[in-house]
Amino acid sequence: MSSFRFQGQRIAYSEFGGGPAAVTPVGGRGRTAKSAPAGARPVILVHGLLLSQRMHWPLAEDLAAFGNRVLTIDLLGHGESDRPRDMGRYSMTIFAEQVVGLMDHLQIEQAVVMGTSLGANAALEVALAHPERLRGMVIEMPVLDNALLWSALAFTPLLVALTFGERGMQVLATGARAVPRSILPDYGNVLLDVVRQDPGPGGAVLQGLFFGRVAPHRNERRTFQTPALVLGHRRDPVHPFSDAGQLVEELPNGRLLEADSLLELRFSPERLTAEIAAFLDEVWAPRGAGAKRGSRQRARARSR
Repeated sequence: MSSFRFQGQRIAYSEFGGGPAAVTPVGGRGRTAKSAPAGARPVILVHGLLLSQRMHWPLAEDLAAFGNRVLTIDLLGHGESDRPRDMGRYSMTIFAEQVVGLMDHLQIEQAVVMGTSLGANAALEVALAHPERLRGMVIEMPVLDNALLWSALAFTPLLVALTFGERGMQVLATGARAVPRSILPDYGNVLLDVVRQDPGPGGAVLQGLFFGRVAPHRNERRTFQTPALVLGHRRDPVHPFSDAGQLVEELPNGRLLEADSLLELRFSPERLTAEIAAFLDEVWAPRGAGAKRGSRQRARARSR
């Protein structure tokens, strides 16, 4: 992985499809990424809470195969980035600044930012603070008003375990690190990495998020002009479909894409990946052509 410095801390990232300097895709789908010019069609993929950029590597490989320059990032406190134990270093707004920091580091003027869960909310913060840096957004499973109670119920026990039960969690982490990465599939390692990491910084991440705002206020979201594709699915109280629907109603240039489940983009990604790739084609097209194509796609979606 490559890295850059953000407020004195190391932030790790990887690149797919960006030319000879890009890392070799590792998603295992057997596709060959087109070599895109270093400044062409940048897409930044942002992971979920306590996960790492590895969760997006298969998708990064697939989107690179469509000719995009795809970047994945480990936000501070996650993956291979630095993991300070200071809860003050963690908030949605700070995470958004790290995404913009990656763009500054690579001299990228505009990018499409796609985020999942935590990453989705960070992308919304980028849209609020730096709308001029966004060509588009792909928002997967946003955590908004309807998710707050269930999120608190789901993550409070984990916060307690990572803080007051830190010693026991360290023992568990030691055991998890003994499991060879080679015997697990990609997503098995992504999930086990949550347990493998030192629990202290993970607790600090949760504390910082608990005491900060979750997302821009709905009145602020209604002002966003950035084109947005919002992915949601049913049967998940932490990421309720109603939040995705509410966000689409709020965003002047948003549209909804319903996934069959949380697992579709991970294990049967062809349909959703094609929709995301088409959205990228639309937002990177000349403005007039993109608007006409977007109107046709919205009309097709309504007819379904």
